[in-house]
Amino acid sequence: MSEPTIALVTGANKGIGYEIAAGLGALGWRVGVGARDEARREAAVEKLRAAGVDAFGVPLDVTDDESAAAAARQLDRLDVLVNNAAITGGMPQTPTTVDPATMRTVVETNVIGVIRVTNAMLPLLRRSPRPRIVNMSSTVGSLTRQAAGGDDTGPISAAYAPSKTFLNAVTVQYAKELHGTNILINAGCPGYTATDLNAFRGFRTPEQGAQIAIRLATLPDDGPTGGFFDDDGEIPW
Repeated sequence: MSEPTIALVTGANKGIGYEIAAGLGALGWRVGVGARDEARREAAVEKLRAAGVDAFGVPLDVTDDESAAAAARQLDRLDVLVNNAAITGGMPQTPTTVDPATMRTVVETNVIGVIRVTNAMLPLLRRSPRPRIVNMSSTVGSLTRQAAGGDDTGPISAAYAPSKTFLNAVTVQYAKELHGTNILINAGCPGYTATDLNAFRGFRTPEQGAQIAIRLATLPDDGPTGGFFDDDGEIPW
């Protein structure tokens, strides 16, 4: 029998991250639940196992170098990494009043955290026959959509929205460096999903929000890389 595909999902103890783990587990994959809070992490693992998912906990604080390195040491193999952990930094976030410390905190988690974890996991991913990296972004990071205005661009956000623009740019740079390898890396938007990130104001369910990550995690070998997608297709930068 062939070995199961192994995935790691950061911020997987709740919300979209949990549903990504559940969806990948339903495919028969073994799924690591990355989270820094031990009680919430283990509760999520137990719930996933009760649903038939081969889940295991991975202590992981994406803002800590040693935590990311320790998480990588815990794994023997890795085929798919889903960088889902993120924060908003709190609202409102008008550019004229935002605290620079808020900017630093948001970027540390939403951008540098992705780089930190991705680089820690890359040696494992390079040994996989079909490695995939999914960076959970947002359409609020689309400069094209933000500049166009309208009701669907979200509130003014000096930290969160630019952090997703930054993440998209980093995703492209990874795709450029990894060109010619079998690693596919893409950014995906879950849509306006009801989670505690937005005080449950979204109109999509976490299960719906997870679908784009599951699709990008299961891309065929000739699938896209360095792209930005939601359920409707490619998102303009």
